[in-house]
Amino acid sequence: MNESPDRGAVLVAIAREAIGERLGVTAARERGEPWLARPAATFVTLRLEEALRGCIGSIDPRRPLGEDVAGNARAAAFSDPRFEPLDADEFTVVSVEVSVLSPRTPLVVASEEEAARRLRPGVDGVYLEYRGLAATFLPQVWESIPDPLEFLAALRGKASLPARFWDPAIRLTRYTVEKYVDGYPAH
Repeated sequence: MNESPDRGAVLVAIAREAIGERLGVTAARERGEPWLARPAATFVTLRLEEALRGCIGSIDPRRPLGEDVAGNARAAAFSDPRFEPLDADEFTVVSVEVSVLSPRTPLVVASEEEAARRLRPGVDGVYLEYRGLAATFLPQVWESIPDPLEFLAALRGKASLPARFWDPAIRLTRYTVEKYVDGYPAH
């Protein structure tokens, strides 16, 4: 659904402008591209060198794409509970990555082993739900956790569940992403 050859550049610019505006160092531009008005779910990931500096997103589309990117960029920079708010010095060197999520599809499995066999490392983002607890990993997490069983264990840990826990009530859905880093599609 790449309606614009500069889609990545526009999305990363929206994220940077939203952060810069909050810091008082840039202003957000008005944009009229129709594709920015369509509802979409996104994540914005910030990195200093290769280290994670913030990552916040939405798993389901609830607001227009442009608004979702701007809101998630501000949240990643200033409201990620794992980090102090981003400062103006970091803003000049932070790398911005925007991931646009596809709709989630159920991954119906009877066991952890079946889930591990059916997952597509490097392709699938996974959302786990269990009795009010939930967590997700973007497909990019496969780069640091390439083994499907370890991936699922870490995802359960993120959801505050034991790493080696499985219950038939666990629900998994998967999605893919269009990922843009500094305006270029990243594959």
